[in-house]
Amino acid sequence: MAEDDFRLWEHELDSGTPQKEPTGGRGMVVVAGLTATGCTAMIALGEVPLGTAGLVLSSIILLLWRIGM
Repeated sequence: MAEDDFRLWEHELDSGTPQKEPTGGRGMVVVAGLTATGCTAMIALGEVPLGTAGLVLSSIILLLWRIGM
């Protein structure tokens, strides 16, 4: 017998049910902080293009991670 898909859809739409998985917000903040620190250090050491590229790339990755892609 096939699994009841409607029950899965109800669970996704019901905002009152707790999520089984953590959202990963703390990990995202740690990754963002470490990346920003590393890129700032690169800029301070004179590698401005590399540090700037790292900041831009990490910002795009974190944005996509945040919206769930």
